[in-house]
Amino acid sequence: MDLLELRNQIDAIDREIVDLYEKRMQISEQVADYKIKTGKKVFDRTREEEKLETLRGLTHNDFNRHGVQELFEQIMSMSRKLQYQRLTEEGVLGKLPFIELDQLETKGARVVFQGADGAYSQAALHQFFGDVKSFHVETFRDAMESIEEGSADFAVLPIENSTAGNVSEIYDLLVEFENYIVGEQIIPIEHCLMACPGTKIEDIERVYSHPQSLMQSTRFLRDHANWEQITMKNNAFAAQKVAEDKDIHQAAIASAYAAEFYGLEVLKKGVNQSKLNATRFIIVTNQKVFLKTSNKISICFELPHESGSLYHMLSHFIYNNLNMTKISSRPIEDRSWEYRFFIDFDGNLSDGAVKNALRGIREEARNMKILGNY
Repeated sequence: MDLLELRNQIDAIDREIVDLYEKRMQISEQVADYKIKTGKKVFDRTREEEKLETLRGLTHNDFNRHGVQELFEQIMSMSRKLQYQRLTEEGVLGKLPFIELDQLETKGARVVFQGADGAYSQAALHQFFGDVKSFHVETFRDAMESIEEGSADFAVLPIENSTAGNVSEIYDLLVEFENYIVGEQIIPIEHCLMACPGTKIEDIERVYSHPQSLMQSTRFLRDHANWEQITMKNNAFAAQKVAEDKDIHQAAIASAYAAEFYGLEVLKKGVNQSKLNATRFIIVTNQKVFLKTSNKISICFELPHESGSLYHMLSHFIYNNLNMTKISSRPIEDRSWEYRFFIDFDGNLSDGAVKNALRGIREEARNMKILGNY
């Protein structure tokens, strides 16, 4: 046979496959209607594994066995998505446990941040909330505990820096605590060299800052190799120390906001090499709420340690036409080589497509948690 004839035969077979696929999806709709009436779950892992084993047994070589498994995993996945859609349309899947609000109640709110007065977190707090009661704590965990126990209504926490990446501890704490993201604030990061008024750069012998800020200012500090670099827990602590010590041989690298707060003189602005550096802060509360105008959702989930499991989870976004904007992972404590995935995607919890995707992920993943809609 020539190539044209072979292609004609493939085309004919493909038409048959499409016809059979559509027939299968019609039956899947009937299966969904049955499950609506009986309350049965869409995803039956044992049934699917038995079915795949049977289908593999119908093939005649290893290559086809692998191909048939991959093909029918996809077909079964599409069938489940159709069933989730039908159940969502009929309202059978119920409501998500989040309350929709027109606006956040911030009047009289108490807001906590980690660090010291003058920290970037405090700048983010003021930019998001305006003039509210606030206090600071030493650690991120302290901040999460403050809103969990009710001594604060909201917490402002850094979750990601454009150059340094994720703040891993925040992701772990979002899983551990029943606290939820309700907003975000992005703050441009411009590190400044500051010292007591009247200090000259040639007077400086020691510079204090957070280790990450020192690293981000490497090029500037390279020109002052004689300076001793001393790390601090927080940039604001560094500014506070320099202000309290009143020593012209000391300087801090922190924000202009910290310099103003502690009465220090900015000797040089923008000592960090990246001019596009910014930190994303999240606003967290202990209430399951979201705004009608919210357009970003954060979730996390765990997966069985199996080939293709992450792909099947992500396909829920594809089939529901949802735009995933970020994915990252964290090791799961006490479970070697297993990971928890964190995903941000566009949408609102009131959207049908979002509900459909989340219900599918909840049924098929392990320990799925909605971290917030903001």
